[in-house]
Amino acid sequence: MEPALGARRPNRTAAAGAARDEQPVSTPAVLAKIATTVDIVSGGRLDFGIGAGSRPDVPTARREYLAHGLPYDDFSHAVGNLDEALTVIRRLWTEDAPFDFDGTYLHLAGAFGNPKPVQRPYPPIMIGGRSTAVLRVVAKHADLWNIPGGNLVDATERSALLDRYCAEIGRDPEAITRSMHLSVSYEQPARVRDTIAAAADAGFTHFVLGLPAPHPTGVARWVADEVIADFVTTS
Repeated sequence: MEPALGARRPNRTAAAGAARDEQPVSTPAVLAKIATTVDIVSGGRLDFGIGAGSRPDVPTARREYLAHGLPYDDFSHAVGNLDEALTVIRRLWTEDAPFDFDGTYLHLAGAFGNPKPVQRPYPPIMIGGRSTAVLRVVAKHADLWNIPGGNLVDATERSALLDRYCAEIGRDPEAITRSMHLSVSYEQPARVRDTIAAAADAGFTHFVLGLPAPHPTGVARWVADEVIADFVTTS
């Protein structure tokens, strides 16, 4: 996974973390327990990031699946699996009694999560992706939606489509924070700042900053001073 910094907009906190997990890499019940542990040891600071995975046009993604002995499912299967996984994970985080789940992709008997996460009802769920199929899962489950940056016009159009999918199921689109992943240029930090400002004007209020390797000494401080500082206010 690519190291990243997640930064919220002014008057909110900045947090260090990792890019999202691809759901097929971990079974939902195990992933829920891992996330719960992280939320507990961090004192309730986890943002739970997840995606569908299975990107056949990205050779490195296929190599990762093969290296871990995991099935490389077609995209429709991966999205359906993601939808059911999030249903199961949310139930494990919130329900007090064991439950069975018999879905199309997942089958659990006597599933139960204990202890529960610190954050209630559960840690914020961030789903990454831009396809129409993933956006429907976002509308149903997400607290944050993350899209790769680089094309603000496309991101804005995808955001409007997400609004429509939320309306179709009776969910307030404002309940989902719009997040963007941006690659950082060590040589051109001003370009990153300009991109953040433009995206913020378009309604994106959460940013994940990808830091390319090799990392300079003191890279976290450099990002804080050269990229994030302009967007943080102090009272």
